[in-house]
Amino acid sequence: MAWLVLVVSGLLEAGWALSLKASHGFTRLWPTVTFGVLLVLSMLGLAYALRTLPVGVAYAVWTGIGATTTAVVAVFAFGETMNVVKAVSLVLIVAGIVGLNLSGGGH
Repeated sequence: MAWLVLVVSGLLEAGWALSLKASHGFTRLWPTVTFGVLLVLSMLGLAYALRTLPVGVAYAVWTGIGATTTAVVAVFAFGETMNVVKAVSLVLIVAGIVGLNLSGGGH
C-alpha cells in the first residue's frame, strides 16, 4: 500500500508543480488554490509512505515520478520543448526508479 500511495503522491507532486507554473507567481486564484491542495495531499502521501519505506528510496522515487511527469506534461500543457537529450534523461530517471524498486529498497 505504501508504494501505491507513494506513486500517487509523486503524480500529485507533478500536479502542484504544474499548478504553480499556471498560477503565474500566485497571481491567478484557481491555479494557486489547486497548487496548495495538491501540495498538501502530496506531502501527506509522502509522509504516509515514509512510515514503512526507507526515506532515501521513497524520496528518490517520489521526486523522480514528479519530475518526469512534470517534464512530459509541460511539453503539452505549456509548449515546452522536448529534444533527444531531455528524452534520454527522462528515460534514465525512470530507469533509476525501476532500479531502486528492484534493489529491494522497500525492505
